Amino acid sequence: MSNKKAECRKQQPKILAGLIGAALLFSCFFSTVSAQSKFLPMKDSRQFSLTLSEVTQKTGTITSNFIQEKNLDVISEKIITKGKFYFKKEDKLRWEYTEPFSYLIIMNGEKVLIKDEKKENHFDASSNKIFMEINSIMLGSIRGTILNEDKKFKIDFQENNQYNLVKMSPLSQQLKTYITEIRIYFNKISYYVSKLEIEESSGDYTKIEFSGMKINTPITDENFSVR
Repeated sequence: MSNKKAECRKQQPKILAGLIGAALLFSCFFSTVSAQSKFLPMKDSRQFSLTLSEVTQKTGTITSNFIQEKNLDVISEKIITKGKFYFKKEDKLRWEYTEPFSYLIIMNGEKVLIKDEKKENHFDASSNKIFMEINSIMLGSIRGTILNEDKKFKIDFQENNQYNLVKMSPLSQQLKTYITEIRIYFNKISYYVSKLEIEESSGDYTKIEFSGMKINTPITDENFSVR
């Protein structure tokens, strides 16, 4: 196995949750979660998917602050990280952690850059199955078709009086290795995402919340350079 492929495999568990979270958030704006009542099966999941797709079509760029809460199975203390998220249609993503450490992930088409402090690694997503899976999820989210991908996910639609909840369990063996379930909370009136929760196969748990969202504002291509 080449050094680049070995490094790519080493990095996968660390970055997967962030990439999947970003991909599933491409199609929407964001709001704050409030108290929730009991969730029941969604009455009209088809209409929900259609409306969500309409929102997706209008989303060209996204800029947002984020706070990520990581709960590790081996320790009781929560790990809190902060950073900034950028997206530019069709296939440019920047996921940048700034506190308490510096960590950067950029995906530009099939090219991937990962920068950990001063160390940089460059990968080609097409040469690795798990990165290809991530890229497929990302594009599906941009086009508003991710919720129709029942061949890749077992999808459960639920709702209460405030939120539409989408639970996604991966069917592909590559994603099952890392992710058990993804839960996305959509504001029932605005169709904006409020919170994302990711359960990992290791027993770890990640929650991501966003703030200071800016939609369709100019973002230069330099933010997505992988050279």
